Amino acid sequence: MMFDSFGNTGFIFNIFPVFFMIAFLAILGLILYRVVQGARQWKRNNDSPVLTVDAKVVTKRTNVSHHNSSNMQNNTMDMGYSSTDYYATFEVQSGDRMELHLDGSEFGLLAEGDAGKLTFQGTRYLGFQRNL
Repeated sequence: MMFDSFGNTGFIFNIFPVFFMIAFLAILGLILYRVVQGARQWKRNNDSPVLTVDAKVVTKRTNVSHHNSSNMQNNTMDMGYSSTDYYATFEVQSGDRMELHLDGSEFGLLAEGDAGKLTFQGTRYLGFQRNL
């Protein structure tokens, strides 16, 4: 048992391993939850039929994430990178809208107002053929 300068037991030394284990298990649980959630969505998409419907591109958006790491010894930024996710919202003839994740190359080929044939499977974008 550890004692501080006043003869008391080191409460912080006894409780730290418990807090550390709780934090570790919480982070591990969140990671496992996200993996299971992703696997379920992947299976739902695979079980869905491939559909091709008339649709119109209503809007496009990007989501840019910046990731930085710093050097704590000299308080400078060592590395950083960003990643961009691309999304387009399509409106089908019934008036329903769906936002689908796209590759950057597909995103660049679409313009708001384009009409054509949208091919998708569940929440998975497979392509868009613009009407001529």
